[in-house]
Amino acid sequence: MRYELILFDNDGVLVDSEPISNRHLAAYLTELGVPTSYEDSLRDYMGSAMHRIHDLVLERTGRRLPEDFDDVFHARVFAAFERELKPVPGVAEVLGKLAADGVPYCVASSGSHERIRVGHRTTGLDRWFQEERIFSSQDVGKGKPAPDLFLYAAERMGVAPERCAVVEDSPLGVQAAVAAGMDVYGFTAMTPAERLTGTTRLFGAMSELPDLLI
Repeated sequence: MRYELILFDNDGVLVDSEPISNRHLAAYLTELGVPTSYEDSLRDYMGSAMHRIHDLVLERTGRRLPEDFDDVFHARVFAAFERELKPVPGVAEVLGKLAADGVPYCVASSGSHERIRVGHRTTGLDRWFQEERIFSSQDVGKGKPAPDLFLYAAERMGVAPERCAVVEDSPLGVQAAVAAGMDVYGFTAMTPAERLTGTTRLFGAMSELPDLLI
């Protein structure tokens, strides 16, 4: 394999969480007087860290979200995860192949450590991700589209950026990977291909990924 490290985004790439979280985000923002449709949420917030939601709402409305916004939102989403969350189809097989081939991999997510762990535990993906393979925007303080998270994860894993491949499904994540100087493979299961500009390759099913990485 030409890469020494594969960095996976989490939401929408490892766990099929984007429909759940964006449905609840749209509903909660609307409840707070910031009318937001599910489609609006996907367009504006998919792949972003929580601070981006606060920043965009403040910029657009002049209002700050409640201090407990993050806690209330996560409580609602985590409860829904327990009921509904599934792994992305085929991703366990991809992780199994990487492990069998001895290819290092990790997760680098805009989500919090708690969100990553809840999702992995619920879907059974925790068997593939030990503590040293989990990286969150909490670790760097600045989420995607900044390259900081990907660069931090690569440094911690001991691999140069140019030897890394990122698997992403959001425009913000693709921008971050490109800014980090890494190849990026765009997963189009939920995001139209035309929104993932700058990718090395696009793919629509996880079963396609191993052959693209060779």
